[in-house]
Parts: sequence; C-alpha cells; structure tokens
Amino acid sequence: MAASYISVPRDLTKVKSKVMFNLTKRQLICFSAAALLGVPSFFLVKQVAHLTVAAIVMMIIMMPLFFLAMYEKNGQHLEVILRHFIEARFIRPKVRPYKTDNKYSALIRYQKAEGEIKQILQEGGSKR
Repeated sequence: MAASYISVPRDLTKVKSKVMFNLTKRQLICFSAAALLGVPSFFLVKQVAHLTVAAIVMMIIMMPLFFLAMYEKNGQHLEVILRHFIEARFIRPKVRPYKTDNKYSALIRYQKAEGEIKQILQEGGSKR
C-alpha cells in the first residue's frame, strides 16, 4: 500500500482563503470585471473588424484586470507596487540630499559663534 502525502505550506501567512472555484475574492472580482468588459467588447469589435482583431482587442482590455488579480510581489499587489513606482519616479524629488544635524556639529557651530561674538566684543571695546 502506497502512502499518500498532502503538502502543507510552512509559512501560513501566505495561505489565502478561497471563496469559489479555488479563487480568492480579489481574483473573482477582477476576473468578473474582465469578463464583463472583455466579452461585450469582443462582440462589438467583431461586427466591424476581423475575428482576430476582435480577439486581440478583448485580450488588451482584459489583461490589466488579470494582472491586478494575479500579480503579487513581497506581499504587495500590483496597484501598490505601481503607486510606489509612480511616487518614486514622478512625484518625489529626484535628488534627496543627505543632511544631518548631530550634537557634535552643533557644538562646533556654537563654539565658532561664541568665538565670533568674543571677537566682535573685543573689537567694539578697543574702538572706544
């Protein structure tokens, strides 16, 4: 008799609850939206263009929704990754200078300012 094994994932945080057809709620919503947009567009384009063109147009309409449903990297979905990319590439400034203000540099500035004050007071006292 052969033993049958069931694979159990080691990291249970990556396990997602399946709703229907072994798909998550997110995948069901995105696939349904893709079907609602893609299938009617196929039949509309098929009336005015060749069947191949209609199929390509349908795929172009449906693929972004498939990517939204399926793509995930480091626990982040596609829209989060795209938002971070757009912020880093277009919204935030390109050059971010590194500036520090530690206590040592503050003490150096204080000593320098104090020396300048003493020098000004000495020069002011000698003019009288």
